[in-house]
This record gives sequence, structure tokens and C-alpha cells, in this order.
Amino acid sequence: MRRSQVTTVSLLAALALAACTNAKDVLEPSAITPPATSAQTLPATQSNTATTTVPAPSTTAPAASSPTPASPAQSAAAIARTRLQVAPIVGASVEAAAPLTAELQMRARQRGITLAGSTDQTATHVLKGYFSAISEGSDTTVIYVWDIYDPSGNRLHRINGQQKAPSVKGGDGWTAVAPATMQGIADQTIDQFAAWLGGQAG
Repeated sequence: MRRSQVTTVSLLAALALAACTNAKDVLEPSAITPPATSAQTLPATQSNTATTTVPAPSTTAPAASSPTPASPAQSAAAIARTRLQVAPIVGASVEAAAPLTAELQMRARQRGITLAGSTDQTATHVLKGYFSAISEGSDTTVIYVWDIYDPSGNRLHRINGQQKAPSVKGGDGWTAVAPATMQGIADQTIDQFAAWLGGQAG
């Protein structure tokens, strides 16, 4: 009888210890930590998404500010009154800027926009361009931003975009940019500037 009682007591003690060990495993704080951590990452992801979408409305804001389109006569009158001064290009090499500037002048004349010289005090608008070129593989992308200012230095409008084309001459950066790429950017810039002028006339 004594031996069976001792055995029973030993078994009960072992079961009690096992239960305590299991209870510690279940209540371990580290078991609760992963859900809390993953929950905290969600707001950060959402906030990052929100910040990346902020610039998008700013690029479309000028178009939304002119709900009533101008008539062709109003647009033509606004363009006829314009004297556009093109500031020196920032970021592009001289070789890349040359075809861009030449095409800007030709396209402006085609659209009826008068260009003002660098010392002309009668300019109604000043166009400042900022450029960069990035080569990836066999292609080079030209990223550009144009700011349009009034004679007092107040920014009125922004035109931005990018042009991707095959690299030429096996070069990198600006040496890989073909003149046709810069000419295409010039055409788009003047067309967008004329469209913006027409919207302002309305």
C-alpha cells in the first residue's frame, strides 16, 4: 500500500509540473507580439501610399481650374499677346540642349507664339527647364520639368514628363540621347504651353 501511494503521489506531482510548464508556454508574451507588430505595419503602409498619391492631383489641378474651355478666337488672342522668354536649360549637356532650343523656337513660331530674347523686358512669360537623363540597358529616359513664370518671378504653371528612346552611339547619359528625342520634348512642351494659354483665356 505504501509503495502504491508513493507512486500515485509521484505521478500527480509530475502532472502538476507538466501543467505549469504548458501554462507558461501559453502565456508567454512573445506569442502575442507578432500580431501586434503586423498590425502596426499597416498604418505605415497606408501612410506611404497616401504620400505617393499626393503629387498626382497637383499635376491635374491646372486643367481642373478652367472648366469653361476658351473659344478658338480667345485662345488665338491669348497666344498673340504672349511673348515667351526661354531661360537657359538646367541639367542637360550643351549638345543635347542645342536641338531642344532650336525646336522650341521653330515650334513656337508654328503655334504663333512670339519669343523674347534674354534681355527683352517685354516678356510676358518665362520658361525654365530642368532636365536629367537616365540610361537603363539599351534605352535612355530623359526626365524634364518646365516651370512657367510671370515677369515678377511668380510660378504660374508646371509642365513635366519623360521621354524614353533607344540609346545612341553606345553612350551613357546625355551622350546616348538622340537629337530627335529632344526635338520631340520641345514639340510637346510648346503644344502644352499653348493649350494652357488657351485655357487661361477662357
